[in-house]
Amino acid sequence: MPSVVHVEHLIKRYKRAEVNAVDDISFDVAPGEFFVLLGPNGAGKTTTISILTTTLAPTGGKVLVAGYDVATQASAVRQSVGIIFQNPSLDVNLTAEENVRLHAILYGLYPFAPRFALMPRAYQTQVHTLAEVLGIEKEIFKPIKTFSGGMKRKLEILRSLIHRPRVLFLDEPTSGLDPASRRSLWEYLRQVRAGYQTTIFLTTHYLEEAEQADRICILNHGKVVANDTPAQVKARLIENYVLVDAADREALRAELQARGIAFSETPQFKIDLNGASIHQLLKTIDAPLTMVQIHTPTVEDAYLAILERE
Repeated sequence: MPSVVHVEHLIKRYKRAEVNAVDDISFDVAPGEFFVLLGPNGAGKTTTISILTTTLAPTGGKVLVAGYDVATQASAVRQSVGIIFQNPSLDVNLTAEENVRLHAILYGLYPFAPRFALMPRAYQTQVHTLAEVLGIEKEIFKPIKTFSGGMKRKLEILRSLIHRPRVLFLDEPTSGLDPASRRSLWEYLRQVRAGYQTTIFLTTHYLEEAEQADRICILNHGKVVANDTPAQVKARLIENYVLVDAADREALRAELQARGIAFSETPQFKIDLNGASIHQLLKTIDAPLTMVQIHTPTVEDAYLAILERE
């Protein structure tokens, strides 16, 4: 199946800059995929997503979004994507529904009508359905100025889905939200992805949000330094180990040595799993253990290891 986002040898250099902001990067995003673009400040994330959403022109390379070239078919690209920016982009002088209606009219989806009741039935049904999915059906006709940060983010998702985009770009969507609002927002995004088969393209500084991604791409100094599933990135870069200890440490040390189990003392006994089963490892140890602590690497561990290596 063709990629819904295709980036090939993309280069971006700003005027009077000595180095490329984006330096010959390539990657693909499959339809329906949850794709996460990571990187420290200045790595090229914002530049890349700006090019993909046609708000910035590339210096070189080829970029296709939903099959359209961002350089020569920008209007078609915009018709095919939804965008949630880091900073809110709602008109606080309008109600929630009026914000959605303005968006739909600007996209040419429906003719203008001064009131919701005068809009086509298809629009009314779509708004009610999306509002119910996002849990804001009771607030959809209220003024934006009464909304919390989390509610505004949900409304931006609703608005960005009204034209049924093939790709939903999320640029730091949970920035500034409290933990409860962030969790709630991601639950709704999972529902949206499942219900609408929308491709999710995320940039974030909250690395735990990348744990459930199908693929992560890490940029540093404008270059791709990793591009794989979270599991594969973690497996290549991070130790998977277990810490054990016993009241009789001499006996445990002697047993590990006798069984040929490599370990280091940290001061607990650190045993690298190297793909072995933790269950099988523990079955081979007869000494009574007072502590067993499994270290399972996270995307954040892998991310930091990559940046340290770079």
